Amino acid sequence: MKSATVGPVLLVHGGAGVIRSTLTAQVESEVRHDLQRALDAGYAVLAGQGAALDAVAAAVVVLEDSPHFNAGHGAVFTHEGRNELDASIMDGSTLRAGAVAGVQHVRNPILLARAVMERSPHVMLIGEGAEAFARTVGTQFVEPGYFHTDERWNQLQEAIAKEAAGMQAERDRAIHYGTVGAVALDAHGHLAAATSTGGMTNKRWGRVGDSSIIGAGTYADAHCAVSATGWGEYFIRAAVARDICARVEYGGQSLAEAARIVIEETLPRLGGDGGVIAVDAQGCFALPFNTDGMYRGWIDRDGRAHTAVLA
Repeated sequence: MKSATVGPVLLVHGGAGVIRSTLTAQVESEVRHDLQRALDAGYAVLAGQGAALDAVAAAVVVLEDSPHFNAGHGAVFTHEGRNELDASIMDGSTLRAGAVAGVQHVRNPILLARAVMERSPHVMLIGEGAEAFARTVGTQFVEPGYFHTDERWNQLQEAIAKEAAGMQAERDRAIHYGTVGAVALDAHGHLAAATSTGGMTNKRWGRVGDSSIIGAGTYADAHCAVSATGWGEYFIRAAVARDICARVEYGGQSLAEAARIVIEETLPRLGGDGGVIAVDAQGCFALPFNTDGMYRGWIDRDGRAHTAVLA
């Protein structure tokens, strides 16, 4: 738990579930570099008196464009060998929100989610409909090959092989981690949150996780902003992002305590794991997780940047 007085404050994550035994020094260095670039992009907005909403969008775009995270360019593959992307964004000062799910040709799903919020009467659009809307608002499209990375393709083959061999537990351990996100408090006291993901390796049947579901993977109001990462089915069932903010607003809990209880007690009790980044209206923030690690970074009121990977 860290704290500041009043904004700006920015936090980013690149996914929970870092496996200590497979994390090389080179990968860690590259991941930290991209986390720092995301912090730089988002904090440049905040330092210029910009809005928290603009800051989280700018940070997440950087993470979507990196091959090191399960979102955008580095997204995982479905069972059929496709990339189906989900994202959501929320403005805490207005409770406006936008989300997309299952898009396959949009370079930056977080920007499309914001367009849904600002330029449509809806909150969530999916699949072909979301892409049809995207064409009307000038969204940047890419060919499916843009999302292909050898690492993610090999992960799919490994997951399919483990599934065929009946190694369900080992398969599950490998497939449900990833996601990127950002939360911010700006100098005007406004909060925002954004989350983007490629979902679950080897997912089928149009599966959608928590990242595009307001209240599960993303939530922001006047008191609190949260972006989550982990095994999405459990984050949906526990309405993790909203639960944390509700505990702050109605339950009288500090942000640190609210986030700790949900991540260290509620989720494990259900069988899920992962983490969150969260900030409140006083500039206090928390980054709890219950996995080996979580790619994460933050800049608080003193303007110093920090990145971390393992516990």
